[in-house]
Amino acid sequence: MNPTIDVIVFGAGGQVGRAVVAEARRRGLTVTAAVRSPERHADLAGPGTTLVRCDVTDPDAVATAALGHAAAVSTVHTPDVPSGAFYPAAARALVTGLAAAGVHRLVHVGVATTLETAPGVAVHDDPAFPEAHRAFSLGHAAALDLLRDSPAGLDWVVVTPPLDLDRTAPGTGRYRTGGPQVLGTRIAQADLAAAVTDQLTGPAARHREQIAVAE
Repeated sequence: MNPTIDVIVFGAGGQVGRAVVAEARRRGLTVTAAVRSPERHADLAGPGTTLVRCDVTDPDAVATAALGHAAAVSTVHTPDVPSGAFYPAAARALVTGLAAAGVHRLVHVGVATTLETAPGVAVHDDPAFPEAHRAFSLGHAAALDLLRDSPAGLDWVVVTPPLDLDRTAPGTGRYRTGGPQVLGTRIAQADLAAAVTDQLTGPAARHREQIAVAE
């Protein structure tokens, strides 16, 4: 990996982002934790972890923050902007900004409702799917489409956990990996963080596709 900084984690202040930062540091990687409001997440800074301010929907800000990194992780989320606007904007900024920074690997964390129940049929396509949650899922789906259409120089993967992401259970150190189809019903957040980090450091890396992970 890059001899200076191994990985930048966009959305590092969220629960999944914090778990990824912790797992990356546990493995000895150097991390830049990119957040909208560093003053709210001062505890992230420490040995091997640098805290920076970044608006992930701004390609120039992404490029500035990502410069000098070997890879990027995106775990971004905001309740302040409609999903249909936020996730595509973030995807566009990441595609453009990472290219400008010379960062070619992106591991993005998706949502279970975009996984397939049949070829070409997502969970959110079920007529019984709650309409209140459909817009959120469609925002993620739009971001995934933008990654699929991105230039070949961006080596991305979307790691997608099941609906039940257990934030309190201890990690097991094990998980299964599949394609874009629904794989299982549960995973511990610590194991999701391990799966994300494996896509940075291990031989299991997948390329320009959506994958599911589950216990």
